[in-house]
Amino acid sequence: QVSLVQSGGGLVQPGGSLRLSCAISGVNLDVYAVGWFRQAPGKQREAIACINNNEGTSYYLYSVKGRFTVSRDNAKNTIYLQMNSLKPEDTAVYYCAADHFSPNYLPTWRIFDHWGQGTQVTVSS
Repeated sequence: QVSLVQSGGGLVQPGGSLRLSCAISGVNLDVYAVGWFRQAPGKQREAIACINNNEGTSYYLYSVKGRFTVSRDNAKNTIYLQMNSLKPEDTAVYYCAADHFSPNYLPTWRIFDHWGQGTQVTVSS
């Protein structure tokens, strides 16, 4: 059974940093892609980052590129999203998701079958 458990998030001032974690079990992560998504109130869920573990590549939404970094800890079977230089417009509920495919682009949330529980990120002074 596939399980994704998220941790991290919270309240941070503009310009600050947060790291989100997504601990994944029940799959061979080497052949899965893991995406990070966010949804702000009244807005559609959007893809912000994806790591293709099969190819070792990653993809980012243009508005977070250079500020956010997705990485993997093989020993812990965990995917991280390091978020730096946070802005108020980054405020949203953040989700991780995983599925068995090998994208060479930033995939839409509709492709993913397995989801974390979501965590709130609030950027405010």
